[in-house]
Amino acid sequence: MTEQLTEHSSEPQTETVADAVPAAPRKSRRVLWAVARWTAAVVVCGGVGAGTAMGITALDREDVPGLATESDGRWEYPRLTLPALPADRPRPFTEGNDGEVHYADLRELLLPAPAGATPDPKLSGGFVSTDAYLSLYGKEFRGDLRQSLADSPLRHIAARGWTTPDGTRTSIHLLRFSSVAYAEEYLRGSVEVDSTDGPTALPEGVEDVDPETFADDIGVPDTRANAYRERKPYGPEQTRWAYVQAGDTLALITQTRKGEALAVPFQQTVTLQNQLLG
Repeated sequence: MTEQLTEHSSEPQTETVADAVPAAPRKSRRVLWAVARWTAAVVVCGGVGAGTAMGITALDREDVPGLATESDGRWEYPRLTLPALPADRPRPFTEGNDGEVHYADLRELLLPAPAGATPDPKLSGGFVSTDAYLSLYGKEFRGDLRQSLADSPLRHIAARGWTTPDGTRTSIHLLRFSSVAYAEEYLRGSVEVDSTDGPTALPEGVEDVDPETFADDIGVPDTRANAYRERKPYGPEQTRWAYVQAGDTLALITQTRKGEALAVPFQQTVTLQNQLLG
């Protein structure tokens, strides 16, 4: 099964942005990346429809996130699509969107659950409270993070979760801030992903952390990903988690499994969520 991101031609969403968003510094390569991505879409789709391809057609099957094989442990995700936009609103990282704003409905940017997974009724793909998001972290970190989110200011949090037949519990939280500057400040200043010892705010039950190097190779332009795993020795289950920052939106992807949280589905899930946001 091949996943590729395509763009809906349905009626636009009604979500709007209430106030102006401060412009983030632009990089000259963004124009070239935007042109390259839309050019690839036209070539792949043969001029039919308004699709956005992710440039995966030239890769070997085993190199493509989202493609399931019998032996590599990847999950089978549904065909991914980009949500519709409000009228006259551009996608992030394109010309006319200097603020790197995601104008699409935040809930529709959540990665769908893979085949065979049992949805989490508390994380059904809708908006959730700040407290629901903070419950992922150890109690000693929640107060400082809550204050940071109050100072941001934070617009919305959307979340989806599921459990696969092997017992892996996955949650994805998307946090949309009022500007890219606030998203970056929260990631670097509050979570401190750039700390030499790993992030200072750790998931509930996690005491030591090791970085995951695969995040450096995801290669979605204009985004950043930081991934981690719980260091041995740990308790009866292991946690892996990752942050993806794309413009004004930050994703937290968490997977926990009894014994060991497997690397392959974790990397696959992080990569696909990164593509949806980029």
